Amino acid sequence: MVTARTLPSRRLSVAPMMDWTDRHCRVFHRQITRHTWLYTEMVTTGALVYGDVARHLQFNEEEHPVALQLGGSDPADLATSARLGQQWGYDEINLNCGCPSERVQKGAFGACLMAEPQLVADCVKAMRDAVSIDVTVKHRIGIDQSESYDFVRDFVGTVAGAGCRTFIVHARNAILKGLSPKENREIPPLKYDFAYQLKRDFPDFEIIINGAIKTQDEIDLHLRQVDGVMLGREAYHNPYSMAQFDQRYYGDDSAVKSRDEVLAAMIPYIQAQLAKDGGRGLKLNSITRHMLGLMQGLAGARGFRQTLSDASKLAAGDANLLLEAAARVAQHA
Repeated sequence: MVTARTLPSRRLSVAPMMDWTDRHCRVFHRQITRHTWLYTEMVTTGALVYGDVARHLQFNEEEHPVALQLGGSDPADLATSARLGQQWGYDEINLNCGCPSERVQKGAFGACLMAEPQLVADCVKAMRDAVSIDVTVKHRIGIDQSESYDFVRDFVGTVAGAGCRTFIVHARNAILKGLSPKENREIPPLKYDFAYQLKRDFPDFEIIINGAIKTQDEIDLHLRQVDGVMLGREAYHNPYSMAQFDQRYYGDDSAVKSRDEVLAAMIPYIQAQLAKDGGRGLKLNSITRHMLGLMQGLAGARGFRQTLSDASKLAAGDANLLLEAAARVAQHA
C-alpha cells in the first residue's frame, strides 16, 4: 500500500465518473500517468453498509494514488464506509456534494447537500474521526438560483470548521430540477473565478478546480490561481493527453510510454482478469471499452475503435485483440 509519506500532490487528478472510472479504467489510466490522482465512481454508503463490500471496494495495487468517493448524508454510515475505505487501502475519502441526478437527490445526498452545509460538516467530522487518511469534499459553486459567490464561500467556510482542508470545486451551479446530469455538465455557465476567489479567501486550503478543462495550456492557466486541476471527460475520451503529465507537473524524468507500450502493458492485466474464476463473469469489453480513445487524433483511430468494439472478436476473449486494433493505426503510419 502507498503510505501518506509517498503520495504525490493532487496537482492533477481524474474525476470520479459514474459508469466510467471503474477499476479497469483506472489501471488503464495508470499506464499513461504514474502520479495523477485517480478517483473511483461514486459508491453509496448503502452499498457498503448493506451490500457486497468487496465488489465495490476491490482495486489493484498499481492504481495508487487512488481516492474513494462516497455518496451519502448519514454521518454514522459515512464513518463506517470511510473506515472500510481505509481498511481496503484507499489513499483518500471524498464526499460527493456535486452530483445532481434525481436518483441521488432521492437519497438526499450529492449536490442537494450544499443546501445543508452544517450536515456536510457533521459528515466530514464523523469521517475524519474514523480514519487517518485525508477526507475531502467535491462540490458545485451553487445550486439552482443560488448564484452568488457568498453561497459557496459560506459552504466552504462551514465545512472547513469540521477540519476539511481540500475542496474540489466543479465551477458550475447544479440545477436540481429540469436538467439531466449531462445537461448539468454543459448548460450552467462556468465560473472559474469563483474557485480562484476561494483560494484567495482561504489561502491555507487546497483548492482544486474542475469543469470542462481540456488542454495543458488551460491547466497551466488554472494552476497559477489554484492548487490543482481535476479533469473529467477529456481524460476519458482522450486519455493519451495525460502522457506528459508526470514530466510536466511532477518532475518525473521517466520515459513517456508510447501508445503501443500502453497497450502492451494492458495485455497481461487483461489476461489475468479474464482468467479469474475460471474465465467466468468478466467480459473483455468491460476493459477495452475504456480504451477506445487511446488513438484519438491519429490516422486509423476509427479502425482502432471498430476493432475493439467488434462483438464477435470481443466474444473470443483474446487480449491480443489490442494488437490487432493497434495494427489498424500502424498501417497509416
